[in-house]
Amino acid sequence: MTAVSTAGPRAGQARKLSAEASALREKFPPRPVPAGWESTRADRQAVLARLLAPPFRLEAASGQHQRRFGLIRVLDWLAAQPGQTWQDRWISSGAGADGRTDWRTAALAWLTRTGRIAPDNSAAGHQIGSGLLQLICGDVIRPSIPWLLTTATPKNLAAEMARVRDPGGFAALRAAGQAGVVGNVTTAGALARIAFIMAANGGLVRDITIGDSLELVQVSAVECDQHGVPGKGAYFYQLLHAAGVFPAAAPPTVRLFSSMYHGRLSPAQLIDRYDLACRPVRDLLVDYLCERQPGLDFTTLNSIATHLGLLFWKDLENHHPGIDSLRLAPDVAVAWKQRIQTKPARSPDTGDSGEPRLPRKDVASCLTLVRAFYLDIAQWAVEDPARWGTWAARCPVRADDVPSRKERRHRKSRMDQRTRERLPVLPALAASVDRGRKDAAEVLHAATSARPGEQFTAAGKTLRRAVVTFPGRRIWAEDPGTGRRQDLTREEDNAFWAWAVVEILRGTGIRVEELIELTHHSLVQYRQPDTAQTIPLLHIAPSKTDEERLLVISPELADVLATILRRVRAPTGAVPLVVAYDIHERMWNPPMPVLLQHRVGVENRPFGEATIRGVLNTALAGAGLTDTTGKPLTFVPHDFRRIFTTDAIMNGMPPHIAQLILGHRDINTTMGYKAVYPEEVINSHRAFITRRRELRPSEEYRTPTDTEWEQFLGHFERRRVALGDCGRAYATSCIHEHSCLRCPLLRPDPAQRPRLLEIRGNLTDRITEAQQEGWLGEAEGLKVSLAAADAKLAQMDGLAARRAAAVHLGIPGFPDAAGRTIATSLSRPTTKDHQR
Repeated sequence: MTAVSTAGPRAGQARKLSAEASALREKFPPRPVPAGWESTRADRQAVLARLLAPPFRLEAASGQHQRRFGLIRVLDWLAAQPGQTWQDRWISSGAGADGRTDWRTAALAWLTRTGRIAPDNSAAGHQIGSGLLQLICGDVIRPSIPWLLTTATPKNLAAEMARVRDPGGFAALRAAGQAGVVGNVTTAGALARIAFIMAANGGLVRDITIGDSLELVQVSAVECDQHGVPGKGAYFYQLLHAAGVFPAAAPPTVRLFSSMYHGRLSPAQLIDRYDLACRPVRDLLVDYLCERQPGLDFTTLNSIATHLGLLFWKDLENHHPGIDSLRLAPDVAVAWKQRIQTKPARSPDTGDSGEPRLPRKDVASCLTLVRAFYLDIAQWAVEDPARWGTWAARCPVRADDVPSRKERRHRKSRMDQRTRERLPVLPALAASVDRGRKDAAEVLHAATSARPGEQFTAAGKTLRRAVVTFPGRRIWAEDPGTGRRQDLTREEDNAFWAWAVVEILRGTGIRVEELIELTHHSLVQYRQPDTAQTIPLLHIAPSKTDEERLLVISPELADVLATILRRVRAPTGAVPLVVAYDIHERMWNPPMPVLLQHRVGVENRPFGEATIRGVLNTALAGAGLTDTTGKPLTFVPHDFRRIFTTDAIMNGMPPHIAQLILGHRDINTTMGYKAVYPEEVINSHRAFITRRRELRPSEEYRTPTDTEWEQFLGHFERRRVALGDCGRAYATSCIHEHSCLRCPLLRPDPAQRPRLLEIRGNLTDRITEAQQEGWLGEAEGLKVSLAAADAKLAQMDGLAARRAAAVHLGIPGFPDAAGRTIATSLSRPTTKDHQR
């Protein structure tokens, strides 16, 4: 074989529109480009008369004189170009071909050569720039969108469009912008983009179509990819949507055109990201991915392309130029397996550049995929020798080269250490985020009540409300001493969602992708037929293992979810529908009432995984937690899943039940999450199986009788005790000798607070008596009971505070077998719910 050089497309050039974006472009095309229009066909005298009269005329005489001079000179230059209209002459001049070059250079050269301006006129560039601005705003010429995105002149296009072409339209846009939580810079950038559309397509603000906006977003993404032009986002689309310019059928978001949300890449595009030199090997890798694609999800396919294309073959090409065969020499294979053990410390570039390198953690994955690649081709060569036979070769990766067992042990050790460090500090983190949420809300409320420039004190802070020139929904404050400004609206939003994320993750142990996919419909309930008690459930949509499951919600977690619903609900009472992007499958989900959403500008957006990690990092920075070495302690969402598993199993939950709750297919995965020694796991599990067989003989695994079922339901009614409800499991006796005050299974009833106060007072008297009589052992035991009474009082007060405000969740009903609708409304838990 011969090495064939293929200068494949770069990542930005290879990227195509996703399926969703392509469908939108077909459904909403931009306005057609006319061959000409009235303003561009006008003669020189008509153009001058129109653009030198109101509303184009400036009040300042000096400014108007400069504009008149620049307009005349630009018309002189354009008149010398070939064409029937001013638009034709602008295109013929070539000035609008590339916005990155200064169009004024050619115009100034012609004007100087013809004697229309003096060679030493330093203000001529600014003057002809203002002249072109008048021609654009007057719709005499219409530059292209790419030129407008990249050119540096003319400036102040949006302000001039608002002054001379559509003052009312821009005023409506500014009013819509003030209703959103955005800053001045963001609003100014959006108005500039809207002015670009008007300049390129003509018309007023109300004439802008969905297709015009989609075209601008797509062109902006291409310019950003190819030329590094910084993007300004698609907030202009939200602004037009909020101002009522678009019809109701307009798509809720155009973020799918962004380079961050590109759709699924084809196998050829996945391989072409690495610009492989050998075309035959490149084609082989593409064929291999196409063969494996039907049985894999996109995340796995992308991982295989990265390992084979970048870490394997691209690395070989970098160190062995001209290589064109899979038959690797022994020294080449050994050198590659040695290099794959490490990775660059700062950049992904391969090669011997002398930069520091770090150990690679996924060595086993890379070696396994390369070995599978060789073995698959060898197997396929037997079945289809014409297609794969020429590529069959000896595999350079032997079975004993893959350090899977050792790597698994190291990974388990690292994860156990993380869990052991973070499990004890989880209550402190939960208390910190709860305190941070309340403090941020208190500060924001105090700032909202204060006047601009007035000082206020809240949550132990003294701040001064900032005076802003462009008022909006954001509330700003500044430190009177340092003058540092704080965005109180954003701080309160981050603090709230940090609290919500921590509470949900630590209370359920769900994955982060399952967290961001929780919707209003995930809240369901089961009502017991006899006692009419409501059991709230949380429905987890299929994610990693494609299995859905139901989790029982504790009263505390129900309070959290109710608070989230109250926050995200629209004024109409409905949870807004938002469109989320699945970063793993590279596809857009349909609009859903997602729970974790917040206001961005004038639209609601769902939280992504990066945002979840961001609010967690912000919360941890304020918590001040440290590890054993004194360094700041970090949490990732998956840490809560491991902590949940470890805590559940350590407190007696059977591993196979934990497996169902976590949604694992293999119980070994569940046990791998628990930070204990394997010996302890095996012994505990075997002891549990033995006890279960003794307590549950085989004859009891049958359909229960009516009497047995009534006894089971009656168990929940017989758990009532003086201070609340006992939470022990069915058919189990009290293991704490009915010492309910100290028992963690007791769920106290706030209505029994006077009784608990009486018990607490009696304990205090008995401790005093024991100390006076010298009964030190009795005093120590009573102090333990007193501490338990104080904890139960605090728990009662917390329950009472959460019940203060009832929130109707309004979960939709579901028809039964007879077609009748069963109400599934979930409100803040009632007294009976808490008792349960």
